[in-house]
Amino acid sequence: LNLTLLLDIMKFNKFVSSSRRKNRKAHFTAPSHIRRKIMSCALSRELRQKYNVRTLPVRRDDEVLVCSGHNKGNVGKVLRVYRKKYVLHIDKMTREKTNGATVYIGVHPSNLIESLFTDQVTITKLKLDKDRRKIVERKSGGRSSVMEKLKGKHSEGTVLMDTF
Repeated sequence: LNLTLLLDIMKFNKFVSSSRRKNRKAHFTAPSHIRRKIMSCALSRELRQKYNVRTLPVRRDDEVLVCSGHNKGNVGKVLRVYRKKYVLHIDKMTREKTNGATVYIGVHPSNLIESLFTDQVTITKLKLDKDRRKIVERKSGGRSSVMEKLKGKHSEGTVLMDTF
């Protein structure tokens, strides 16, 4: 067998399934607290620099930018995070049904960006309450400590010391 073929097939963690069938089942039967994490969205460059966090789960009253799909370029406030259907309902993004009623268009978080300057879906404005501020501080704290360790010059001895 070719070595490159083996590398493509090789698994790194035997406790994680690479079966498409099992992954789809896990996705569509996920409980609400896991769906919250799945429905995360990237932050804009400005927010990323300000809070030192790359992604956060989307919540109501965040402002987001839709970056792909029919509604590309629209910016609006999140009115509802519909975890059951994996969609967000965003302000001003409605369509009219044949009976004349207006309904919100469901947008998947992977199509959003929180900034106008990135090429993915992002959050442009965060609604920070006490709990969310704690989450941001926890995530940025871990990220900044790792970045500090990576700064500067490394010798072979210091690298070996950090691994053990």
